[in-house]
Amino acid sequence: MRDYKSSEIRNVAVLGHSGSGKTSILEAMLYFTKASDRFGKTSEGSSLIDYDSEEIARGMSIYTSIVPIEWQDYKINFLDTPGYLDYIGEQEAAMEVCDNALIIVSAKDKVQPGTINAWEAAKDKKIPAIFFINKLDEDHTSFDETYNALRDTFGKSVIPFEMPILENGEVIGSINILRDKVWYFKGEKASRDTAYDVPDDYREIVDTYKAQIAETVAMGDDELMEKYFSGEEFTEAQLTKGVRIGVRNGDIVPVFSGSATLSVGIERLMDLIVKYFPTYGEQGTIVLTDTKTNELVELQTAEDEALSALVFKTIVDPFVGKISFLKVLSGTLTSDTAVYNPKKDEMEKISQIFIIKGKHQTAVGKLFTGDIGAVSKLQFTQTNDTLCDKGKHYVADPIPFTKGLLGHAIRPKTKADDDKVNGALQKVLEEDQTTWIDNNKETKQIVLYGVGEQHFEVIVNKMKNRYKVDVELSDPKVQYRETIKKKVEAEGRHKKQSGGHGQFGHVFIEFLPNPDEEEMVFETRVVGGAVPKGYFPAVETGLREAMETGVLAGYKMVNTKAVLYDGKYHDVDSNELSFKLAASLAYKDGIPKANPVLLEPIMSLRISVPDEYTGNVIGEINKRRGMIISMDLEGGKQVITATAPLAEILDFPTILRACTQGRGHYTQEFERYDEIPNAMKDQIIDKARKAKEA
Repeated sequence: MRDYKSSEIRNVAVLGHSGSGKTSILEAMLYFTKASDRFGKTSEGSSLIDYDSEEIARGMSIYTSIVPIEWQDYKINFLDTPGYLDYIGEQEAAMEVCDNALIIVSAKDKVQPGTINAWEAAKDKKIPAIFFINKLDEDHTSFDETYNALRDTFGKSVIPFEMPILENGEVIGSINILRDKVWYFKGEKASRDTAYDVPDDYREIVDTYKAQIAETVAMGDDELMEKYFSGEEFTEAQLTKGVRIGVRNGDIVPVFSGSATLSVGIERLMDLIVKYFPTYGEQGTIVLTDTKTNELVELQTAEDEALSALVFKTIVDPFVGKISFLKVLSGTLTSDTAVYNPKKDEMEKISQIFIIKGKHQTAVGKLFTGDIGAVSKLQFTQTNDTLCDKGKHYVADPIPFTKGLLGHAIRPKTKADDDKVNGALQKVLEEDQTTWIDNNKETKQIVLYGVGEQHFEVIVNKMKNRYKVDVELSDPKVQYRETIKKKVEAEGRHKKQSGGHGQFGHVFIEFLPNPDEEEMVFETRVVGGAVPKGYFPAVETGLREAMETGVLAGYKMVNTKAVLYDGKYHDVDSNELSFKLAASLAYKDGIPKANPVLLEPIMSLRISVPDEYTGNVIGEINKRRGMIISMDLEGGKQVITATAPLAEILDFPTILRACTQGRGHYTQEFERYDEIPNAMKDQIIDKARKAKEA
């Protein structure tokens, strides 16, 4: 593969609902362009793109794969993204480095939630998009129904550029609307090289679609608008120019159609991409941050500019080592050179650069502006880091990855894996930016957060098969709290005599509620030296240590005030330990009489959903003892603000996906602690007791 300049490169994210045929489209392109000697299939393990054991077992994409295709003296870097929401981080990484979107739609299933999510992702990034209606060779499919569903869902900018031609209900060829020609792939006229006139039966519908294109093109150019309203027809060159402008600014979203398995429509889809999609170099400039001056810097998207390259994906292979996928934002990345990582303040050695094609790697000497490739064995660099020339401090904006909110406690199945768990988890975190861990010292659990249950299945299998660590998952423990509702006075007396100096400490302490402060507030009101001041810190320490374990279920005691108001001491036998133990005894004496109660953490939720799912979400919140605070319309979606107990929403990511068809999103943060209803208190106390016994 030769070197390609920024003006010759198109970076295209391939998006769509899981099962729409994204990977099959790219396998067809590889086979058609002779980049592969066979048409691979994921389920058979023969795919060049989906080659991971988990992908083969599940018959679906889990990771984003780079598929460079050389076509008509151009290079198209396709990034094949998973359609299943559990792997949203892979799509988010691809979208950051792509300048265009190819959205694959199944003619059998029409518009699905994954189609809508793909469209919204492209619109959020403000990049041009093309729809490809796939699987038209299969039974019970209809181009017209699928196209009308796309147009009804996404608007009048969605216009067909190629449609199938039928004979006895079977697809035998396709009509190119702009060129007004037909190519047959079945029957006597079947030929890739010969084009035929549009049959009379299709003349009216083709003219209708062509008029839609002409009208949209006219809206984007004053000269063409004048010609359109005067009734003149556009030349093919004028249409081509207008379509290029329309696709780039989003006024036109072309619809193509065909079949991946029969390689129908594949050639002209690649033609459309190189003809109408913009190159990375057409951006002209990018804006980065100079970390040394904390100022914005504008760089040209050209090869003669200073180097900047964003690492958007990392793979940690136990045999090969770390592989960093990157896009050159400006300048030229050259092998056998040193580059600077401003975030880590470290120099990195670029020993070898690779072009990645699915599971194959090809060594190259350079990567020019706009191109995508990989380097291996970087010591300090991680995903979202920027590499630049020595002496420069350029940093690109980080990719805003979704952070998983579904948590599971993770632990090794055997003691032998104890020491290996943390190392394996760190590799998982480095590869997958949607995961994170909470090493909770209070519950003594390592809680791993991810996107969904299938996401966790893949992580567990990866740790077992790749890193040789067998783990099991369980529900995370909720950090309940305990507090008191009334004021009490308590006494603690510690006396021990065993020959020689003994131990003696005697305290009187008042415990009372203090809702304004979470941590215990300690005060003294001792008069007459009943307890010497030197022992006050020991009393406070004893109380604080005792309050780590509540009297109901063993949860931390909060929102209390303790006042040391009297006591006794012995000139010889008293010491700090004695008063510390006496304070603990006072705690055990007084707190059970102070009307102790259990508290539960309450979370604040901000949920964004399409309006049609609002009722479903409100119903789920109400079922979980939640409370709706407000509802506002933002960006065409309902934003629901609510509160709910943490114990009731541990599975909320799964529930929200189910009740919104994957189109709901939310964030949560801790709000406060509330008293647990009496009906639930005994159940939690009993569960804590059994856990302690176990």
